[in-house]
Amino acid sequence: MAGICCGVVGDADAAAATAVEPSSRASRRRRLELRPFKFDVTINPPSLSEQGRKRRKLELFPARECENAIEKCELKEHKVVGVKEEVATTLKEVVVEEEECPKFGMTSICGGRRDMEDAVSIHPFFNNKRNPDGFHFYAVFDGHGCSHVAIRCRDRLHEIVREEVDKNKECIKWKETMERSFERMEKEVVHGHEWCLGSVISSNCRCELQTPQCDAVGSTAVVAIVTPDKIVVSNCGDSRAVLCRNGVAIPLSSDHKPDRPDELVRIEGAGGRVIYWDIPRVLGVLAMSRAIGDNYLKPYVISKPEVTVMDRTDEDECLILASDGLWDVLSNETACGVVRMCMRAQKHSSTPGGATWGESTDKACSDASILLTKLALARHSTDNKICQGIWVL
Repeated sequence: MAGICCGVVGDADAAAATAVEPSSRASRRRRLELRPFKFDVTINPPSLSEQGRKRRKLELFPARECENAIEKCELKEHKVVGVKEEVATTLKEVVVEEEECPKFGMTSICGGRRDMEDAVSIHPFFNNKRNPDGFHFYAVFDGHGCSHVAIRCRDRLHEIVREEVDKNKECIKWKETMERSFERMEKEVVHGHEWCLGSVISSNCRCELQTPQCDAVGSTAVVAIVTPDKIVVSNCGDSRAVLCRNGVAIPLSSDHKPDRPDELVRIEGAGGRVIYWDIPRVLGVLAMSRAIGDNYLKPYVISKPEVTVMDRTDEDECLILASDGLWDVLSNETACGVVRMCMRAQKHSSTPGGATWGESTDKACSDASILLTKLALARHSTDNKICQGIWVL
């Protein structure tokens, strides 16, 4: 075991042992005598790389956002300990945040691909973490060509949306706000080549194997902003958002496929063509008509999202966001049925003295996300990288 240095025989005992015949009974007893361990804390334990652990392809993310727990700890530290009113206020705010914390589960699997090109962004209370009535940001990005556009969207899009929301706090026009946010994200991806080659990108980035400007890289984006009274979904590409309301699956986005009638008219009107190579593709290359990035296919492939704004109701159960790897083999109704089954199973299995409803919904979302992924793989999804998340409303 690393970090432990054992001494069995001391120096004085070793000198005494030389004066006794090796075959004597006293010598044998002395050699078998156990000595106390000596601990050396200066020795560093081996790293994970030295231990040679294998990397898992299936990444299961925890059901709770660690950021919420950090915020709770910071909230307690800022209060004055010893004053009853302050402590009571702290506990009250923590309870409110715990009750309002959204429950979710997420699964991301690379499958047979060499690199994972998809990404998920989860930011509860992204506009104001101290306000229990804040907005929640959820997004799934399905990258193609490389991973860096999806990663950039994961790291930046929620910040851009927050800046746009802060500009019009009094009266937020969600359609214009989300369109401006996607336009800014597109400009950062297309014109910000310096971050593509910088240290901010993970080792999975293969930009050096492609054009210097990374023009052949892009990502779909389906984004959901959940407010106390609205669900705002912005979609660009063939990922999808589905709302489960009282057992009914309601699609909140429409896939941007090149053969969709209105998309086909738009592409041909811009001078492009849709070529059928196994499936409809823009110029015979890209199997979607809208995406962030893909500069080499402009103006046929655009980044303008379609925005859907829906009022929330008490009958809303969950929201599913997923890449096309799931929706190609599962219907909206099947996906909602799987999630509802997992939620009912967890609700019935929880006992009065056991897990609370919040904890059971956390586990239900995680179980449902794993089950949906396994079901898609069992149905031989042609897209072997699947990324999806489930949120309880």
